[in-house]
Order: sequence, then structure tokens, then C-alpha cells
Amino acid sequence: QVQLVESGGGLVQAGGSLRLSCAASGSGLRVDHMNWGWYRRAPGKLRELVARITASGSTYYVDSVKGRVSISRDNAKNTVFLQMNSLKPEDTAVYYCSLTASTVYWGQGTQVTVSS
Repeated sequence: QVQLVESGGGLVQAGGSLRLSCAASGSGLRVDHMNWGWYRRAPGKLRELVARITASGSTYYVDSVKGRVSISRDNAKNTVFLQMNSLKPEDTAVYYCSLTASTVYWGQGTQVTVSS
């Protein structure tokens, strides 16, 4: 059983920064061959992919966050990070991490609120 636990969310003013973390745990778990993703769901909107990092280190960002957000991973710590800068009110959402191998695992989500 794989568990993902996000942390780092909170309330921040527009223009501020947050760093989200997501740690995976499980017996014998090795994430180096897995892909990580960060998704978000804003009120009244569908869940969207924010950023992804593959096992090889390739990254993808949705257009709305390019230049402001950076995804990184630490395989030794089974952890993925999402550094978010120049935050905007429209970034307000619950952020979820995912870990993909033969199946997809999800975290419970962490709230990010950006005030104007």
C-alpha cells in the first residue's frame, strides 16, 4: 500500500510563494522509475494537471503557471516538490500530488489560498 502525504499549503498574499511537498511511503517503495504529478481543483472547476515530472526528469507545466512554478523530485526521500512563486488569486485551489507506476496513487490534498 502506497500513501502520499502533501504539505506546505496555506494562505499567502498575491505575489507570494509557497513550496508544496509530497512524500510517498510504502513497504519496499522505490519511486525512481515512477512519474510524479501535481494537480489542482479550484472551486467550481475541474481538476487540472499543473505540473509533471517523469522518471527521467522531463517536466511539463500547464501554460497558466509557466515561469512561476517549478517541479522537482528527490528520489532518495521519495518526495516531490512544487515551488510556486508570484502566486495569483486564480492559483487558489486544493493541490493534489500523484505518483504513477502501474497504477496511480493520490494524496489527500493541501489547500492553497491566495488573497488579493
